[in-house]
Amino acid sequence: MALSDVSMRDVGVHLERVPKATLRAHIVERLRSAILAGDIPPGAPLVETALSERFEVSRGPLREALRQLIEEGLVVTVPYTGTRVAELSVEDVHEIYSLRTVLETFAFEQVWPRRDDRFRAELKRRNEALIATIDAGEDRASILAELEFHGLVYEASGHKLLQRAWHGLRGRLQLYWAAHHRAHGRRGPKRDSHDSYIRAALGSDFEAMKAEIADHMRRGMETTERFLRSLPTSSGKPRRGDNS
Repeated sequence: MALSDVSMRDVGVHLERVPKATLRAHIVERLRSAILAGDIPPGAPLVETALSERFEVSRGPLREALRQLIEEGLVVTVPYTGTRVAELSVEDVHEIYSLRTVLETFAFEQVWPRRDDRFRAELKRRNEALIATIDAGEDRASILAELEFHGLVYEASGHKLLQRAWHGLRGRLQLYWAAHHRAHGRRGPKRDSHDSYIRAALGSDFEAMKAEIADHMRRGMETTERFLRSLPTSSGKPRRGDNS
């Protein structure tokens, strides 16, 4: 089925009724979960009237929720078209991973001489939290835990512009990691996917850390790219970059 043919009726079964308390937050959570699970696929339109009926809420809090998801990068507004779930493209994957390689290398460059016991313990703790979500089969939680794991070096850098750049990538990363997991047919990353990353991050060789970041990003990019190339587009045409 083409993405343009997907209606909220088709995916509405996955959007449960929202409690009255903390309405906007519940709408955000339900929509985010449905998007990351693939229940509302990339490119699918988000029609306010249909969503309002599904959640049995007024359009005010719904619009606030959609604005938050737009800021997170999970939802986009297309001129003359409307609001849609952000689409995944091969070109986007190349850009996001190449930018992450540069940003994460720079973040570790800022932190490298200032890594202390607290940083080392927190990196291990966040990896243990990630592994716990993987063992529990909680895909959505594992995506958030992986964001927290990689986010530590940005937090520790104290570099405000770098932190803003990282925050701007988080929404798309959630989409890509969800696609990455589906590409592997699993609920979360592999348990040992960050073992070599942690060894390098806790070691004394910055060049080894740079090499590990580049390799870590390349592996993620290649797997996600293969998955995206297998997906149809709303027009049925090859995805951008698929002819390369």
